[in-house]
Amino acid sequence: MLTPSSNSVLEPMTARLLAGQPGITAHFARLRVTQIGLSTAALNQFDQAPMLAASELLADARVAAILWNGTAGSWLGFENDMALSAAITQRTGVPASTSALAFRDLFRRRGIGRVGLVTPYTGDVQAQIQANWQADGLDCSAERHLGLSENFAFAEADEAEIAGMVRAVAAEGAEAAAIVCTNLAGAALAPALEDELGIPVYDSVTVSLWKAMDLAALDTAAITGWGRVFAPA
Repeated sequence: MLTPSSNSVLEPMTARLLAGQPGITAHFARLRVTQIGLSTAALNQFDQAPMLAASELLADARVAAILWNGTAGSWLGFENDMALSAAITQRTGVPASTSALAFRDLFRRRGIGRVGLVTPYTGDVQAQIQANWQADGLDCSAERHLGLSENFAFAEADEAEIAGMVRAVAAEGAEAAAIVCTNLAGAALAPALEDELGIPVYDSVTVSLWKAMDLAALDTAAITGWGRVFAPA
């Protein structure tokens, strides 16, 4: 897992998800990401060069898959993440993907077209995600966002506030809710919200692990108790 430097959610949550799975281990490399926005400085945080260097170090551990465990491709565009994934695989020989591509792949496999978009981001970033996902055939008109830009602050969002945003997009007719940010603590909320609302609630950390396991040819159904994302298609 390639991890944003200011992220304090995805590593411990991934460890919780993999508890009881002694045959699966997760390994992490950090890359400097502190602010989320559309300024040149914010966008430059996601240049390929440091990601490729970090991927080479992860590949030394003979990992079975490499994931950019960050959702920047949601506003940078799926093409950006496809190019990054291809470059990682070319450099390391390891199958690669990203959180944004994992969401797209999951929606396609499950036949989901109306997505409730839940994020901590500012309005301009949210609008860019909506435009990119709409261009790929995903209706994200149901959306809620917190208006934050400091990456560390995302982890401090209140669980009740996150759950409220999920309930709001579900009420607007979303077929699934997508909690898009790997530093937003939504994974533990998903199972109860799914039972309450009757729709899948896909959190970025769980979706990223789902994709990593898929690339590694592992049975995602082995992960139980964390919602519908790991269930067989």
